[in-house]
Amino acid sequence: MNLKLELSSEVAAALDARSPVVALETTIVSHGFPPGEGAKVAREAEDRVRAAGAVPATVGVVDGTIRVGLAEDELDRFSQTPEARKVGPRDLAACAIQGALGATTVGGTLAVCRAAGIGFMATGGLGGVHRGFARSLDVSADLAELARVQALVVASGAKSLLDVPATAELLETLGIPVLGWRADDLPLFYRADGGPPVSARVESALEAAEIAQLHWQLGRHSALVLARPSVVSLDVEPLIEEGLREAERSGARGQAVTPFVLAYLHKASGGRTLAVNRQLVADNAELAAEVAVAFAGLV
Repeated sequence: MNLKLELSSEVAAALDARSPVVALETTIVSHGFPPGEGAKVAREAEDRVRAAGAVPATVGVVDGTIRVGLAEDELDRFSQTPEARKVGPRDLAACAIQGALGATTVGGTLAVCRAAGIGFMATGGLGGVHRGFARSLDVSADLAELARVQALVVASGAKSLLDVPATAELLETLGIPVLGWRADDLPLFYRADGGPPVSARVESALEAAEIAQLHWQLGRHSALVLARPSVVSLDVEPLIEEGLREAERSGARGQAVTPFVLAYLHKASGGRTLAVNRQLVADNAELAAEVAVAFAGLV
């Protein structure tokens, strides 16, 4: 049976050799940046992974195949196709069978990591509990996937348009360690601090790798989140509130809310949030590679 899962030769060789591999998502390529910008961000993230000694594995669904490791022209295609499907864990099979172009979310990418045997991932921000949850019951599938996949995910906290305290509470309920990269609090994506306390602070890539190793040796089959604060801190809470109100007025719902609000923030901030987003994606990719390399030295 064709599982419709295809690894690039580089990724396959690295996994066969038990070399460090870092997965990267494609939702940020198609939906997180203006058309054409996402490919530049993706290439920078891949370059940072390679410079740190690991192999990048950017994930997406292309013409009926779930691809792990994308070619240059495929990154460009995702970047120029904002209408690409936003593919979470539930959507992978349908997207592949129907031959659509699918940009994977954190949760969708983690599901592919589980199938491919990849234990490290980097992203910008996690999905989580949306504001107004009591009315909408809107919770990202990222959290459920974090609870079932053995991977360490480097992110700058949850997306700041979410209910971050509620997201942190749910992560705790699911038993997912949230490690602070040289920080005691969960970063608020654009803002480097101000979130709830993390479950533990770590000071080095080796320390993070050792915690992940023992977590899994103890039979905990969940992910760990390594929360890395952004180097440049922006407090854009008033703009987020404006963006959410505008999204509601425009009728954006469910998966459409995040890209709508991100685009609003990029425009309303004069491009400042765009610059911070781009930098933190690359920085997080580098850190994920450093932890993956440290982990490879343990086993």
